[in-house]
Amino acid sequence: MVVYGVALLAFCMLTGIFLGDLLGQLIGVDANVGGIGIAMLLLIFMANIKNSFFEINLLTKSGVNFWSAMYIPIVVAMAAKQNVLAAISGGWMALIAGVLTVIISFMMIPVLYKLIKRN
Repeated sequence: MVVYGVALLAFCMLTGIFLGDLLGQLIGVDANVGGIGIAMLLLIFMANIKNSFFEINLLTKSGVNFWSAMYIPIVVAMAAKQNVLAAISGGWMALIAGVLTVIISFMMIPVLYKLIKRN
């Protein structure tokens, strides 16, 4: 059902926002650091998890797929709302964290490609 997709999306979003705020506090930046990305990764993980404890039936999976597709516009709206100036005023730490994240993400592309190709 679409309702389960909304519930899963809400859980992932709230968890991501909480963890992003926590990460921001840990590195000394008064902003949400990566909460949207954490939420997106958590949604991907939760939608694709396969075990007996958390199994999604076909009807629920269609709701999750619908909201996964809707998540990108939601992410754009949420990212526009974030206080970018607070992150920039965090100084070099915010800049270094952003650059390192992009570099590590680019370095993970070949690794992920090999993992997918192996299956």
